[in-house]
Amino acid sequence: MQASDLGRFLRYLLVPEWLARRPFPRESLARIEAAIAASEQRHEGELRFVLEGCLPLGYALRPEGCRARALALFSDLRVWDTVHNSGVLIYLDLLDRQVEIVADRGINARVEAHFWEEVCHRMEAAFARGEFEAGCLAAIDDITAVLQRHFPALRANPNELPDAPLML
Repeated sequence: MQASDLGRFLRYLLVPEWLARRPFPRESLARIEAAIAASEQRHEGELRFVLEGCLPLGYALRPEGCRARALALFSDLRVWDTVHNSGVLIYLDLLDRQVEIVADRGINARVEAHFWEEVCHRMEAAFARGEFEAGCLAAIDDITAVLQRHFPALRANPNELPDAPLML
């Protein structure tokens, strides 16, 4: 076991989830929810925002655990089940401050994978500066712009997924 793995393991054992969640008080979550609702008025995409204090242990022990967890939640929360195949999951592992974005096949057919990676990296950089809410709102803006370009709101657009962030 490497020193970084040992440090991560100790963090998982010693840091309570409530402490990992502190950067996102109710007020921040309400502003993120409002940003998602406003975003979805501009395109036919659906955003789902999930925050988790820390990865479940089964995922934490895997090399690509954060990505695997995001993919599992994308399925479990039925983000893939939208009319235009235009769902996007934004997943935050708060303890490790990792971000994963999973986009449905309708979007991935039009948007390069590096776009999602860049959004994740900008969020992680904002988190490193302590700018949690601002990093999330900027990511929502970036995603809104790309969804608006590829899935503009042309007709009535029902809200297919909850706008409120899900805290696990």
